[in-house]
Amino acid sequence: MVIVTPIALALLCLVALVGRTTSARDTVNNAARTAARSASFERNPTAATGAATHAATDALNAHGFHCAGQTVTADISSYGPGGQVAVTVTCQVKLSDLGLLGLGGTRDVSATAVEIIDRYKAAT
Repeated sequence: MVIVTPIALALLCLVALVGRTTSARDTVNNAARTAARSASFERNPTAATGAATHAATDALNAHGFHCAGQTVTADISSYGPGGQVAVTVTCQVKLSDLGLLGLGGTRDVSATAVEIIDRYKAAT
C-alpha cells in the first residue's frame, strides 16, 4: 500500500494534467474560431480587432474557462472585401494546483483561426 498509493496519486495527477490541457486546447480553438468569424463580419479593421478580442473573451468565459493570462491578436493586414482576417488566441493555463507532479506555473495554449471576408461586403 505504501508503494502503490504515491504511484496512483501521481498517475491521477497526470490524467488531470492531460485532461486540463486537452480541454484548454479545445476551448482556445473554439475561441479563436469564434473571434475570427466575429472579426470577419465587421466593416473596418479597427472594429474587427475589437470584435475579435471581445468574442474571444466571451467564448472563453462562456465555457467557464479562466486563463491566468490571455492574449488575442488579430492579423488585419489583408483586411478588406475578398481578404482575410487571422486571429490568434493564447491562454496561460494554471498548473500550480497539480503540485504532486512537481509542475508549477502555467502552460501556454495557443490557437489560430482564419476567416475569409465576404468579397461583396462594402467596406467603410
